[in-house]
Amino acid sequence: MLIVRYKGVPIADVDQRVDWSSLDRAEAMREQAPMTDHLTTRLADGVLTLALDRPAKKNALTDAMYGALADGLGRAEGDEAIRVVVIASSSDAFTAGNDLGEFATQAAGAGPAERQVGRFLAALVNASVPIVAGVSGLAVGVGATMLLHCDLVLMAEHATLATPFIDLALVPEAASSVLLPQRIGHALAFEMFALGRRLTAAEALTHGLANRVLPAGELDAAVAEMARALAERPVAALRITKQLMRDPARLHHVMDQEGAHFAAQLRSHEARARFAAFAARGRG
Repeated sequence: MLIVRYKGVPIADVDQRVDWSSLDRAEAMREQAPMTDHLTTRLADGVLTLALDRPAKKNALTDAMYGALADGLGRAEGDEAIRVVVIASSSDAFTAGNDLGEFATQAAGAGPAERQVGRFLAALVNASVPIVAGVSGLAVGVGATMLLHCDLVLMAEHATLATPFIDLALVPEAASSVLLPQRIGHALAFEMFALGRRLTAAEALTHGLANRVLPAGELDAAVAEMARALAERPVAALRITKQLMRDPARLHHVMDQEGAHFAAQLRSHEARARFAAFAARGRG
């Protein structure tokens, strides 16, 4: 095994599979990433916390929020002082998924030419730093699928996971079309994708999607405690272990396939009709 250092951090180059050039391209893109007030960051004791903070919209993710999340993960990869990343929220919802207003804009052919969500998902796949998620409530779409890339997931008792892509005439993303069936089996994964089946926190724990389920009032403290425990572990051994457990090249390949279908579906008449229906429901 060859041990190398990237941005000063020692990790294992297992089978030469890490695409270092893609990480450098991502860093260059960060210089142009949009800023947002809807993500708060805090660094303490080697733990970088990225907290979604758009409570009025149940933390629905905008392009700018994706960019800020990608920036945070990139910062963790380049700073030896950061040993763990926590993704959480500052409200009782984790995230309602993508902002449907922005989806509708993109479906109409407007909006940014290059969306930041791709940079965020790539950063998740490429991350060598351990990631802990604290799911405080509703986790929809990418809010659920991003958890498949987190190393430890803690959920509040009232939290739920949902992947209603087909309801919006879309398809799964974040390599979830492979990762979710691997984790919970084809039958249940297909039910979540095709029929909008939601999983409770207790079910998520049973099916291996979560490490702990706690009362809502205990979630933040438990996440902080677990993150501190990880931060105290030998950093190189921890990152090597994470890399040995993953296959980034395969995940990128799956996400490329999903992304092509997702983009096509996003522009489809079927998807536009769904977005219009949801918008009308919101005005009603």
